[in-house]
Amino acid sequence: MMLNATENYTAPLTDERLFGWHGALFPSGRSGIHKIRTGAWREGGMQVVSGAEGNEKVHFAAPVAEHVEQEMASFLAWFNSGEGIEPLIKAGLAHLYFVTIHPFADGNGRIARAIAEMSLARLENSSERFYSMSSQIREEQRSYYEILENTQKGGMDVTDWLTWFLACLGRAIEKANMLTGSVLEKEAFWRRLKRESIVVSDRQKKILNLLLDGFEGKLTTEKWAKLTKSSHDTALRDIQDLIDKRILKQEKGGGRSTAYSLVIRESDAT
Repeated sequence: MMLNATENYTAPLTDERLFGWHGALFPSGRSGIHKIRTGAWREGGMQVVSGAEGNEKVHFAAPVAEHVEQEMASFLAWFNSGEGIEPLIKAGLAHLYFVTIHPFADGNGRIARAIAEMSLARLENSSERFYSMSSQIREEQRSYYEILENTQKGGMDVTDWLTWFLACLGRAIEKANMLTGSVLEKEAFWRRLKRESIVVSDRQKKILNLLLDGFEGKLTTEKWAKLTKSSHDTALRDIQDLIDKRILKQEKGGGRSTAYSLVIRESDAT
């Protein structure tokens, strides 16, 4: 579904296309143990509730089923139009409006995220991006539901929702930049070793990859021995070999708590 949304971002969004996405989400026609209507607008009412039976709290009530077809026709016409609206704003509004109409029996949040990703692909005129708005929303699920409920219960004033949506997008991009930077740094490290004809053992390579991936805490001889299932003397020889090759350096301090850190660049060796 997500690939169809982003790879075919220039194609119009239609009810048939949405029905296809919905059918792909629920190929068995069931959501968990419950049978649901797939590939069609919902027939019954739709409420988001929490709490025990008899003491439920209604967080949101979607439009009645009889209005869904008309609401979706208006939504699709607006989404596909060339209306002069800032594309980032349109991406946020499209997500909000779709999930508020709640046209399906289940899967509305996932489809709303696909629509947002499709909007962002249209904005960038590219099916490929290094960040994922959908993943970031899932990570921030609690605040997402809070701002969604406040917006839907607040007369659909979209200001706070858009502020949250754009900030969430910024965090998604920042996270992607960090991950990309880490990958590039790791690739540059191994390229340096290859260029300098530095050979490391499988044990050493395992620990170096852990350090490159963000090893938590301090690397000590004891930790090295545990992680590589080797003796203390072997761990010490492995570490000293990497220090001699200017791949590791000893941190300040000493004794049993002596720790070692990675030399990413030659300038880090001192």
